[in-house]
Amino acid sequence: MAGGSSAPTGVSKERAEQYQGRVTAYVLVACIVAAVGGSLFGYDIGISGGVTSMDGFLSKFFPIVYRHKMHAHENNYCKYNNQGLAAFTSSLYLAGLVSSLVASPITRKYGRRGSIICGGISFSIGAALDASAQNLAMLILGRIMLGFGIGFGNQAVPLYLSEMAPTHLRGGLNMMFQLATTLGIFTANMINYGTEKLRPWGWRVSLGLAAAPAILMTVGGILLPETPNSLIERGSEEKGKKVLEKIRGTTNVHAELQDIIDASELANSIEHPFRKILEKKHRPELIMSIFMPTFQILTGINSILFYAPVLFQTMGFAGNASLYSSAVTGAVLASSTLVSIATVDRWGRRVLLIGGGIQMIICQVIVAIILGLKFGSDRELSKGFSILVVVVICLFVAAFGWSWGPLGWTVPSEIFPLEIRSAGQSITVAVNLLFTFAIGQSFLSLLCAFKFGIFLFFAGWITIMTIFVYLFLPETKGVPIEEMVFLWRKHWFWKRVLPKDLESSKNGAE
Repeated sequence: MAGGSSAPTGVSKERAEQYQGRVTAYVLVACIVAAVGGSLFGYDIGISGGVTSMDGFLSKFFPIVYRHKMHAHENNYCKYNNQGLAAFTSSLYLAGLVSSLVASPITRKYGRRGSIICGGISFSIGAALDASAQNLAMLILGRIMLGFGIGFGNQAVPLYLSEMAPTHLRGGLNMMFQLATTLGIFTANMINYGTEKLRPWGWRVSLGLAAAPAILMTVGGILLPETPNSLIERGSEEKGKKVLEKIRGTTNVHAELQDIIDASELANSIEHPFRKILEKKHRPELIMSIFMPTFQILTGINSILFYAPVLFQTMGFAGNASLYSSAVTGAVLASSTLVSIATVDRWGRRVLLIGGGIQMIICQVIVAIILGLKFGSDRELSKGFSILVVVVICLFVAAFGWSWGPLGWTVPSEIFPLEIRSAGQSITVAVNLLFTFAIGQSFLSLLCAFKFGIFLFFAGWITIMTIFVYLFLPETKGVPIEEMVFLWRKHWFWKRVLPKDLESSKNGAE
């Protein structure tokens, strides 16, 4: 760590009230195009569940699961329990975890666009491999390439959106990523509904069409401007200033530019950002970068979205009906994200996270009660109760869609100071994909072991995360991204954790 009075100190005083500018068409287009990266993640989540319930796919790659599926009288909760099938779904997320850590130095050294382009190319290659797969090894290799694409995309896109967006609309514009994710899930569900009829090769179409958003993301990455934060961090101060003026629609950007310059000077003095984020003064950001993505996955949402068709078939829906039911949940998720976009910069992050958490707890408990009383190992739900379960699951998905879904990505991407931003976002993505992998790999076994108790398991975690937000997450609404550091110093808990010299240096700067 640099010493002496000339060492860069980062953003030393709050200038938020001096920020100028408006929402320009330029920044809106840039954010919309960049957010397409979210559709890769969403498309894969949606497509995996549908494909793994298609007979043509199962008979070619997982004949044991196919034979179990044909036995109507075996244990309903366990008929899809197969580690090979789970590996198909979850191998992608393990690859994404590794690539998200590799993406950090690339994002820092070559800019956000570099990682976006790498992600698009990797995902395109993976889609081609999976669509043409002749054996399980080729299928898994394709999944790994898709994982590399998701690791790079999820690392760079939320950062890009947070840095490009004006402070007062950062939450809404950042949520374009989650909106694209949910639209990707819905699109995948509708494609599965159509390709399920193209037997026995419809699954190839489903997997191959993943190349479409990947190509869009690659082209977008080539055409988009780099963020001013990244340009200035890499020494192009004049170019960064011009981009900032263009995206804010004014030449009066001195306050915001000075914050970025201060932050970049400190960032460039840091040789090892991953080591830096472990320091005590970054403890709040480190905790959030681990717990926010962990809690997002432990809501149980990915289990429902991954395996929605399988889940609904388990509860007695016919093949087409199960795909249709999962398409409905995808539509609910996409539409509920719009609620979050419209309200996040008005109501704030905490209100949405706590309210969504309470609604999800209620829904999980109701589903557990219905399945516990009316559904067993060898009996199926009546039509009325099946419809009720789908309705309650849709209410759960809606709650996630306007709370933890978008905010699980938005909050971490906006809290890191520039010197640890790439490293912090890499940790967020890696933790998200680690738990996505773990839940994806274990969910079918957990469903078999816990039965209806799986929903109570997730309800317990949602209770914990709701309390965590209430106690430990300060409101980030309207706080400039380069001035987030002041927020922790004012929080009732974190100001006790942070080193005392931070407070004195702040007072001295003012």
